[in-house]
Amino acid sequence: MREKAQMMNSYRLVLADDHIILRDGIKHMIHEKPDLEVVGEASNGLELLRLLTRQEADMILLDISMPGMRGLEAAQKIRSSHPEIKIIILTMHKKRSYIRNALAAGVDGYLLKEAATGDELFEAIVSVRNGGRYISKSLSGELTSEMITFYQGGREHRKEVLTSREKDVLKLVAEGRESKEIADLLFISIYTVNNHRANIIRKLGIKKTADLIKYAIQEGYISQEGYTSDDDS
Repeated sequence: MREKAQMMNSYRLVLADDHIILRDGIKHMIHEKPDLEVVGEASNGLELLRLLTRQEADMILLDISMPGMRGLEAAQKIRSSHPEIKIIILTMHKKRSYIRNALAAGVDGYLLKEAATGDELFEAIVSVRNGGRYISKSLSGELTSEMITFYQGGREHRKEVLTSREKDVLKLVAEGRESKEIADLLFISIYTVNNHRANIIRKLGIKKTADLIKYAIQEGYISQEGYTSDDDS
């Protein structure tokens, strides 16, 4: 009777990955957790969407690279049809572009497969289950919390979020220019420069100059040359 009640209260997970060996490994680990239950599996995005029409779920562990419909496309559709379901991307991809696109698709977590063989998998599940976001520890330096919040606003929110003049100011700030020098270069007053800087900070939610530099590089406003980046690794 107690086992039945436990199953009724278990947190329902769906695994979506085209590698059955990985799914079996995660299922085996989850089986050891009495409050978690794998209620379904899918090998591609289309199969996942069909599964969700007949099976209720609380969370999906979702791969990016799958045949047919890819993971991020499936994530966007799930966000529209099942907004209550939590989504953790489980992937081998480490580049910032993948992380940004995943966050823009509305996922709640981004976990590297290499980290899913130990305690970090359950740390991610607990964090997202409790309403938080989770990015793999080895990727924690890639994006600040402000950037994560910003990218989760979606691409439409980010599109042309800065005016052309604000982009000019941001570019010069990222190059290390002081407000007076920026004012001279753009033929505007220091007061106007400071207003533009305040608007940039307000719109992006990014306060530190180092993070503004990261953003400027990621959005292509300035070259990566001379700055440290892992995008090409």
